[in-house]
Amino acid sequence: MQTSRLSLRALLQSSCVFLSCALLSSASQFLHAADSQAPLMAYVGTYSSPLRKVPAGQVDLPPGNGRGIHLFQVNRMTGALTPSGIFEQNTSPSCLVVSSDGTRVYSGNETDGFEGTPSGSVSAFSINPKDGQLTLLNTVSSGGAGPAYLSIHPSGRFVLVANYFGGSVAVLPIAKDGSLGAATDVQIDRGTVGPKKATNAPPGSFAFSGHEVPHAHMIEADPKGRFVLSADLGLDQILIWKFDAQKGILTPNTPASVSLPPGDGPRHFAFHPKGQWLYSLQEEGSNIVLFDYDADQGRLSPRQTVSSLPPGFAGSNFCSEIAVSADGRFVYAGNRLHDGIAIFSVSSTGTLTFVNEEWTRGDYPRSFNWEPSGTFLYSCNQRADNITVFRMDHKTGIPSFTGTYVPVGNPSIIVFLDLAARK
Repeated sequence: MQTSRLSLRALLQSSCVFLSCALLSSASQFLHAADSQAPLMAYVGTYSSPLRKVPAGQVDLPPGNGRGIHLFQVNRMTGALTPSGIFEQNTSPSCLVVSSDGTRVYSGNETDGFEGTPSGSVSAFSINPKDGQLTLLNTVSSGGAGPAYLSIHPSGRFVLVANYFGGSVAVLPIAKDGSLGAATDVQIDRGTVGPKKATNAPPGSFAFSGHEVPHAHMIEADPKGRFVLSADLGLDQILIWKFDAQKGILTPNTPASVSLPPGDGPRHFAFHPKGQWLYSLQEEGSNIVLFDYDADQGRLSPRQTVSSLPPGFAGSNFCSEIAVSADGRFVYAGNRLHDGIAIFSVSSTGTLTFVNEEWTRGDYPRSFNWEPSGTFLYSCNQRADNITVFRMDHKTGIPSFTGTYVPVGNPSIIVFLDLAARK
């Protein structure tokens, strides 16, 4: 009997040792996997043009403190950014976009000269799948001066470009190796520019961005890719194009545009995840217009206008970025000079209600973005030379400052790529 008890005790002790070793081995493997996990990368576009003497009558682009495209690794737990290199450029890569398969980055270089022509340029980069480093593939003309916005058509075959100072939009074909070809189409925005005073400007506002000539500020395809929309700040219009996804050609839709109030200056827009609503942000009018979107006809119908600013605001403000949360419950709008991000709840019919605002902790937030999980939001504070990090409360939609400041000269845009999830 005693022998049986000792054998049982020995068996139990042996089992416990075996189980402990197995657990330790599993934990070790888990930690090793976490340590070896491919990084979550952030790419920051900046204003990095040197100071130049510009002849009379030419575009005067300001110098920038950035050094090109700044690379960071993102801490998945805290949202902190660790520097991971800089791809040096003195051409102000102020807009970036990552391909859907995570193999390429494209930069819009906001200059007014390329190979002796009055144009900006767009560069294509391959991404190292292990460390996220960039290798330049090629650079081509953007089809106009000062490209301020890039997007990739849902087909993955074209980069769409809005040239702010050139007042034009262009279509650049993507080759199989990810490099860019010469534009398959360039369209010049034409029409009557709006007044210097916005119809819906806040009381006491002196905000004036540029209603002296057309200024193409954003271009993006609708979710199905049948139509392409572009915002022209100077014309106070959102232009609507039919898109030939085989040839890369833009053709004016019928109607060819929708007008915003004179002088309000449409800057950026964002589709709701459902695809039936579009929110347009006006830079000088400091407001958001909700449009119903007819995806079959490519038509926009305005239904609601709300201020991007808190009740009672007075003075000058320039709107910047607009974005919709991944779950479609909230809309966010950036306000420069006021230096905040406004939060709006989205009703079942798409209408907006002001919820709150969050101070960006930096001057002139040009854009903001979430990392892929949506846990952290990052504000690119252009004139403060920093990026600030916020943790999201998904229930309330309100971001809260984490206390993290990241030094970057004149940050313009931040985009992300999770190399662990790369297709």
